[in-house]
Amino acid sequence: MFLRNEEQKRGYKGPLFEAMPGDLIISKIRVGQGSFCVIGGEVDHVAVSPEYPVYTPDISQVDPRYLVLVLRTPEFLAQLTDSAFGNTTKRRIRPDFFETRRIPLPNPDQQRNIVTAHNAALGRATGLEREADETEAKAVASFEAAVGLKPSKPLPDRPLFAASFRDFDRWSHESILRRIAESDTIRTTPYPIVQLGEAIADLENGWSPKCHDRPAEDDEWGVLKVSAASSGEYRDVENKALPSQQKPKYRLEVRAGDVLITRASGVARLVGVATFVETTQSRLMICDKIFRIVAPDHEKIDVRFLAHVLGIHSVRAQIEREFSTKSGMMKNISKPALLALTFPRPPKNEQVDMVEALIKSRAMVAELRRRARKARAKAWADFEAAVYTADDDATTPRTRHRLDPDPGFPNSEG
Repeated sequence: MFLRNEEQKRGYKGPLFEAMPGDLIISKIRVGQGSFCVIGGEVDHVAVSPEYPVYTPDISQVDPRYLVLVLRTPEFLAQLTDSAFGNTTKRRIRPDFFETRRIPLPNPDQQRNIVTAHNAALGRATGLEREADETEAKAVASFEAAVGLKPSKPLPDRPLFAASFRDFDRWSHESILRRIAESDTIRTTPYPIVQLGEAIADLENGWSPKCHDRPAEDDEWGVLKVSAASSGEYRDVENKALPSQQKPKYRLEVRAGDVLITRASGVARLVGVATFVETTQSRLMICDKIFRIVAPDHEKIDVRFLAHVLGIHSVRAQIEREFSTKSGMMKNISKPALLALTFPRPPKNEQVDMVEALIKSRAMVAELRRRARKARAKAWADFEAAVYTADDDATTPRTRHRLDPDPGFPNSEG
């Protein structure tokens, strides 16, 4: 749930009801998907519409922090989703039904101990994620420094209140801030600056026939989705199966060693992303929203370096200056604009060393993120184990208590 500001609620015609810090708010429509919250102490009070029943937890029985966690357990959410009514996108849960569900309720001291242990475990996971972010940022900065570019300045920590209207056809909010931050930065490098068109023979883009809404099997042909390349890491599972009556275009098959560049996306940061294909499932073709680099100059360019250098800040700035948004919200970059991109070109042996260092750092980042995910999963599993106990083959709770409503708030009116 998210707070609206005073301006956003103007024009709302229905009744509003007050909720105070410590109160539990649920959504009638999406509580079964976890749409609820306990109001934190950072706000004095909030107002809610009748779609959001409000409950005041009895803090002599339940710690609000514990309540939020136990309501998110699969065991409790299953009680709600099994009995919701309505269509699939807006399945309502009656407040009186919500109030009769039962939850495990250890004594308050046990609850606080469980929450403290859970938060400590999450803190360890957050520390790993922070270390991964810092390692990744340092790796990118080291790569840019290796090609002779100064590290980018931090973006201004402020919203953008004024900008030339013409810029919004080409630039994202982040890009405008970056231009402001880097307007006085002189980028120098000891290496020659070359255009992409000088380093490769051509760019080709693919084909997007009507496909099945599922990935291709091993014996089928498939067409890559943009998401196969838009993250910067090649994911061959992101494809759609080509119907058997359609003849594949064999020349468009993706091969190990290819460099793919996204041509279009509804998200600015995903346009112009370059991805190196280490390995791939066979019988996959590139789609028409992906370019493939044709015949790079292998004597002077390492293809892995080429994929990485196209992601540095100075190249991204060139890409975003060339965005075309004339076709609605979809952002595109043209073939001529990509071929005109400029970047430093160190000697090939140095390119290889730079890429190896970057790959090594990113492997460390991936391991840190894996450990963080594992720590988060364990924190949640430990929480569930602390409030539910195994009894034969069934999961049974400790003493369960009903979620009785706050009598001061009519549950049908907020």
